[in-house]
Amino acid sequence: MSAARVVLEGVRVRYAGADRDALGPIDLDVAAGEFIALVGPSGCGKTTLLRTVNRLQPIDAGRITIDGTNSEELDPVTLRRSIGYAIQATGLFSHMSVARNVGIVPELLRWDRARIDARIDAMLELVRLDPVRYRDRRPRELSGGEAQRVGVARALAGEPRLLLMDEPFGALDAIVRRELQHELRDIIARVGTTTIFVTHDVNEAVRLADRIVVLHDGRIEQCGEPLELADRPATAFVRALFASDDAIAERRAARPVHP
Repeated sequence: MSAARVVLEGVRVRYAGADRDALGPIDLDVAAGEFIALVGPSGCGKTTLLRTVNRLQPIDAGRITIDGTNSEELDPVTLRRSIGYAIQATGLFSHMSVARNVGIVPELLRWDRARIDARIDAMLELVRLDPVRYRDRRPRELSGGEAQRVGVARALAGEPRLLLMDEPFGALDAIVRRELQHELRDIIARVGTTTIFVTHDVNEAVRLADRIVVLHDGRIEQCGEPLELADRPATAFVRALFASDDAIAERRAARPVHP
């Protein structure tokens, strides 16, 4: 399945009783197969923006299109089942086995049993969890890193063309988090899914994203490739955000050298 293009045009969100917009206006074009990271301080609108894409957060102005179709014209349940979604707390169902958790969206999509079982095994293998060992385990029997891997497997199980991730590694220790960052980048490169990723960690954004969207007070402060933001910050806010970014040095070292 091909990746989705997502375009936000003049998107605004204002919460009831507020005298100003919490988000917007936002104009953003996410290319098919692109990995976008949303960064910025708490309360800047990262999660709000993410949730507008799958209509968990209604918008007050503007429009969001997915492959040219206005998301408001799509049935919200069908829309959400077509989008992978992974969050910090994993959201795993504690009463279900790992296999049932991973297979929940394919079941809702009414895949046949053989296809579901094959997809569960393939997704567990993709996130480096042996299906024989992990299929029948419950979430309480998993480490934090294992649970997050299952969360990623579940988000990808329905073959989504678009993946939304909200601080998925935020609760993990630094070593496990770094390991999963590398694995996620490899996984996304293999499956080719368009990905919008929320993080407060600039280093994480630099390691993972094709482009980074810096949000401040509900608006886009700057958007560009990681090294572009580090080398040519448009504002003092962006300059300060990237001032002590260890991952920038890694990215520079990995940049191809052209003769």
